[in-house]
Amino acid sequence: MQLTRRRFLKITGAGLAASTCGVLGFAAAGVALAAAVRPFKLEHASETRNTCTYCSVACGILIYSLGDRAKNARSDIIHIEGDPDHPVNRGTLCPKGSALLDIVHAPTRLTAPRYRAPGSAVFKPVSWDFALDRIARLMKEDRDKNFIAKNQRGVTVNRWTSTGMLAASAGSSETGYLTWKVVRSLGMVVFDNQARV
Repeated sequence: MQLTRRRFLKITGAGLAASTCGVLGFAAAGVALAAAVRPFKLEHASETRNTCTYCSVACGILIYSLGDRAKNARSDIIHIEGDPDHPVNRGTLCPKGSALLDIVHAPTRLTAPRYRAPGSAVFKPVSWDFALDRIARLMKEDRDKNFIAKNQRGVTVNRWTSTGMLAASAGSSETGYLTWKVVRSLGMVVFDNQARV
């Protein structure tokens, strides 16, 4: 390395400034500042990757929660941010995605399925088992009643045209493929994805 006069003056000036700060008592300021810094709030949090629930863009998010993940313990979500490693949004979020933490902690957020009995004006909370069993039973009844095995010319078509499905585009390609296979195996013809709507 060749030492020029300009480089020599820069090094000398930097050394003089550092020694002057030490003589005047600023050396202890760095130690005091380091002691006063509070710990990073996400230091002990668990990180979970997920997908934003709003639109069909399917931005990646990181959810940070506190809790020991014991069997009957509830973790508390303390921070949500964009996932910088996600290929769709690369860490950025729209205003609605940035406000996901407020939605998670909103007192009006539904946390269980609701059911309104025929003739009733009130929705009541029900279990997931009840809701999923009811959906499956109603789908089975409708399929049995409206399934078309053969068309008017006698050609086998195996169609179920009275019920359709709108899939969420926030899932992965694999989830979309499996959903498509299940829907088609039931004979559903009406099938679309949220990304096209």
